[in-house]
Amino acid sequence: MRLGRVLYLLLIALGIALPTRWWALEPIYIASGSMEPTLPVGRHLFVDKMTLRFRAIRQGDIISFEAPAGENRDMVKRVIALPGQAVELREKKVYVEGKLLDEPYARHKRGDERLQGDNLGPLLVPPRSYFVLGDNRDESDDSTVWRDSQGQPLPFVPEKNIAGLVRGVY
Repeated sequence: MRLGRVLYLLLIALGIALPTRWWALEPIYIASGSMEPTLPVGRHLFVDKMTLRFRAIRQGDIISFEAPAGENRDMVKRVIALPGQAVELREKKVYVEGKLLDEPYARHKRGDERLQGDNLGPLLVPPRSYFVLGDNRDESDDSTVWRDSQGQPLPFVPEKNIAGLVRGVY
């Protein structure tokens, strides 16, 4: 009878934990420095899978998504431009709809170097897609550098790849 009770409690726990992880919240670990200083390496956070069912993604949101370059890995980046917006990078500065974006969170550890992606566009973000960047711009694998298997640029994250908003203490 004791084993039956343990199995019953285990089934209840799984019945709560698994659906919560699939549809509501999923724990994540920040494994790279691409979002520093906002999200330091080693930080444990959650992907909120519910909020985006009730509201659209906004500029500045930090999202978790499957990498668009076919790498089969999850990434965390900041949304810079929304569907239908024009985005351009000039000398490491970001312009959306022709206006310089105020980005107090952005860092350039190699400000004097000219890197791939420091000058880009203008690009028009297609429907149901997003342009994303890491806050640690010079060390981020993001919309500025992604390529497909033929070497063609893949600067946008399709909406279907997005898991949710990253939540926790920033």
